[in-house]
Amino acid sequence: MDYKISPENITIEKIVEILKKNIKLSLSKESKELITHCRNYLDHKLETNSSPIYGITTGFGSLHNKTISPDQLNKLQENLVMSHACGTGAEVREEIVRIMLLLKIHGLSLGKSGVQVATVQRLIDFFNEGITPVVYEQGSLGASGDLAPLAHLVLPLLGMGEVMYKGEKYEAAILMKKFGWLPLELMSKEGLALLNGTQFMSAYGVYVITMAERLSELADIASVISLEAYDGRLDPFFESIHAIRPHNGQIRTAKAFREMLNGSQLISRKKAHVQDPYSFRCIPQVHGASKDAISYAKSVILTEINSVTDNPTIFPDEDLIVSGGNFHGQPLALIFDYMAIALAELGSISERRVYRLIAGQRDLPEFLVASPGLNSGFMIPQYTAASIVSQNKQLCTPSSIDSIPSSNEQEDHVSMGANGATRLLRVAENLERIIAIELFTAVQALEFRRPLKSSEFIEGVVKSFRKDIPFIKNDKVMYPEIAKAIDFVRNYVSGSV
Repeated sequence: MDYKISPENITIEKIVEILKKNIKLSLSKESKELITHCRNYLDHKLETNSSPIYGITTGFGSLHNKTISPDQLNKLQENLVMSHACGTGAEVREEIVRIMLLLKIHGLSLGKSGVQVATVQRLIDFFNEGITPVVYEQGSLGASGDLAPLAHLVLPLLGMGEVMYKGEKYEAAILMKKFGWLPLELMSKEGLALLNGTQFMSAYGVYVITMAERLSELADIASVISLEAYDGRLDPFFESIHAIRPHNGQIRTAKAFREMLNGSQLISRKKAHVQDPYSFRCIPQVHGASKDAISYAKSVILTEINSVTDNPTIFPDEDLIVSGGNFHGQPLALIFDYMAIALAELGSISERRVYRLIAGQRDLPEFLVASPGLNSGFMIPQYTAASIVSQNKQLCTPSSIDSIPSSNEQEDHVSMGANGATRLLRVAENLERIIAIELFTAVQALEFRRPLKSSEFIEGVVKSFRKDIPFIKNDKVMYPEIAKAIDFVRNYVSGSV
């Protein structure tokens, strides 16, 4: 079974499914017709038009006023790809590069870019055969599109650059010979169509938004166990409170807590205290606001991945070739900053709950072990969480408020969304670790409430967690247990317990 690339919108869930199930791609008849129609129009336009067309018969950026002779148009596109492959830094993980490939294929299939069907098909061949170009994290300003990363993505089409295949790195030229593929000869406009676009930023957006949704759910799960272990109250989750301040995320969070706590002996017992600290009492408001941020970010990413973001854009039926700015990454840059803050806040409030659990409050032993003093218990996991929370605060300095002019100031305002994208992934992975530490701590603390039981759902999570991570009676080397907790969070599937 394959997935036919078509002009229809693709969903983030479908992208995840394609990658997880290794579904092959093919071009629909409609997409082939759109691509061919656009290419034929462009060829005819070049034959009958003597006026300069940006990026097609001219140079690029500040060189837009340099006219290129007809016999050099193909060489112009090849030079563009080679000269722009200036990425550096860490290699982008293969899953994200595969999303880049898929998004570039989808964008070109909309028939507004002037490429050949053969060019799109070769990108599909790379994807289907599991050949992943080596792309580097650093180099994009997120404004003329992701020029450097996308140059590395498509350089192998020309038999240049490097690729990953079955866990090994190859020179692209060597692997292409293995498959019997000749390097593509780019026609006019094709290099620009391949390099202009927001697929580097968008691929990170798709990758992180799926993480963010999962981590938001796990933040609720870890915190509801913390609430039970801390002997917290149910009152802040009553439906009536949230009905009079009806933010969607807040309502969803409170409802999730009521459902997770249904049937709990702990939550229903009489409490000695009339109020909980904010880190417990305000979970619906804080977690809910992050949920709303994630939902908004997802809507922006969904629009972006179904858009034409290269330049110039070709409208065959309107007889127009327009040089515009759809490659500018500002929509993504802003939501990457927003989402980074939202995820960092989930980590910040999580660490505060960890502290409450180890502080010797509400009949819990200090640091959640017998003989505190002889044993340090869970003292240092809280240090670790605090360190990560602090790093996330530092990482949340907005990228989108920065701009450095380039190309002799022809490109005088840039989004820096690519830096925001790579930074966002670091924030998300840090949150993963913080939630794991809260879960590790909360499950430990819950044992001190026995023989009382929590709800069936929560006890199911605890049982699943305890398969690999034991109760800590006395001090031991704990980093392997934290690593196992991180694996639990990373591999958690919604509704799996």
